[in-house]
Amino acid sequence: MAGVPAIPLRYLGYIVCLVAFAASLICLPHSAMWGWPAAIFGSLSVLGTWDLIQRKRTISRNYPVLAHLRYCLESIGPEIRQYFIESDTDERPFSREQRSVVYQRAKNQLDKKPFGSVLSLYGNGYEWMSHSLVPSSPASMDFRVTVGADCDKPYNSSVFNISAMSFGSLSANAIAALSRGAARGGFYQDTGEGSISRYHLGHGADLVWEIGSGYFGCRDDHGGFNEHLFAEQASLEQVRMIEIKLSQGAKPGHGGILPAAKVTPEIAEARGVPAGEDVISPAAHSAFSTPCELLGFVARLREISGGKPVGIKLAIGHPWEWFGIAKAMTELDVVPDFIVVDGGEGGTGAAPLEFVNRVGMPMDEALILVHNTLVGCNLRHRTRIAAAGKITTGFKIARAMALGADWCNAARGFMFALGCVQSLSCHTDRCPTGIATQDPRRARGLDIQDKASRVHYFHANTLKALHGLVSAAGLQHPSEIGPHHIVRRVSGSRMMSFAELYPRLESGELLADSSPHPVFRDYWAQARSDAFAHGGG
Repeated sequence: MAGVPAIPLRYLGYIVCLVAFAASLICLPHSAMWGWPAAIFGSLSVLGTWDLIQRKRTISRNYPVLAHLRYCLESIGPEIRQYFIESDTDERPFSREQRSVVYQRAKNQLDKKPFGSVLSLYGNGYEWMSHSLVPSSPASMDFRVTVGADCDKPYNSSVFNISAMSFGSLSANAIAALSRGAARGGFYQDTGEGSISRYHLGHGADLVWEIGSGYFGCRDDHGGFNEHLFAEQASLEQVRMIEIKLSQGAKPGHGGILPAAKVTPEIAEARGVPAGEDVISPAAHSAFSTPCELLGFVARLREISGGKPVGIKLAIGHPWEWFGIAKAMTELDVVPDFIVVDGGEGGTGAAPLEFVNRVGMPMDEALILVHNTLVGCNLRHRTRIAAAGKITTGFKIARAMALGADWCNAARGFMFALGCVQSLSCHTDRCPTGIATQDPRRARGLDIQDKASRVHYFHANTLKALHGLVSAAGLQHPSEIGPHHIVRRVSGSRMMSFAELYPRLESGELLADSSPHPVFRDYWAQARSDAFAHGGG
């Protein structure tokens, strides 16, 4: 079996201690000098046994005794962490500071720092939020936004939710912990394109059902869309919204394959595919092939679901393709209830290096483009925008809203809350924390109850931090944060607000073909609603 060779290595330290302890006891009657080894290895054996039965630390459960080498280095101080655990050349996607904030908030620990800011932060590119001399006192930290106000079943969403992560990419225990934490905190969990599993449904969380090009959960025998199966799943009370995934930040424009060895009976059940066979996710959808057909699909899903909000998710690539969708909205008078803008820097899934670093528009530019397009088409008031792309703190939420978002989603932040240490082994099935693996022996080390609490705390404490920013700015709700509230140092002697950095379109400007912005000037006229294609010129 695939996981068997890993077990002796993971338990090696514990096994060595047990053997050494037994040998010391055998030799002790012959010489008193064996008393010290017996005491030392006996203590380590007790420690290893405790590691196996405790539920707070997944790494300790999966790596008894050995895990304490890491914890000892962490406890010595920041110098050791810097030079032995996380060097300055560390190339993991999130910085030490970002991970530290998430871990503290997930554990409900004090996250305040003495002695002011780190001076090295204040170079070019440093950003901050302007405050008011008359701070406010927002009544609640549970900030919400209504999605699909014109639908029969609108949804009142938190401004911070769990982004798309599928069962299959994540373990059953990880999905269950996220779901239970979301249910406690009153925020939603995006299912990812792997569809709705029993682990999503067992804990009462609000779900956003993501439908990708593989149509998992609503798929016919040939891999196409099945309306009957969709209606069955969409009618579930926990399913609050439907999200059509056009592309994702991790690997936009790239399909995928789930090897037969990973298609377990549980994964097959959730996805509606045969167990033990390769599962293909095409790069493009088969249910539609033009912007107009996409919006027809949106309208149809809204109808079949009984009036639940239906939206689209995309990473921005060719601007004219997005403009084609916007043109189709104006021509058909069909507008998605929400649009999730996935930044090219986002995504937790493994992907080719070129796709990770060089494909897809970054979130800031993509968010501004989508917001401006909708404003320029007089459509912004009819839909909501969500942003996803390395969002882990209250300030990150605030700056996304300053750029045009109504709410934010996060994947990696919630993975850190589960205990992710960025071992970068997600694609190997050997995740040490039991999160990104289908190895049941590794996954069962992740205690659902404990990690659900951390997910809940991370969300609550992040919104508490956002509440503090909103209050300091003299506002009542994050929706009031505008581009003038966030400032960036662009040089040693110049600062610019987001309002200056990112020009805004006027309402209806695109309909009058009057935008001076080069992207709109060059590509808007060439966009087509009848094809995802460049119109030439």
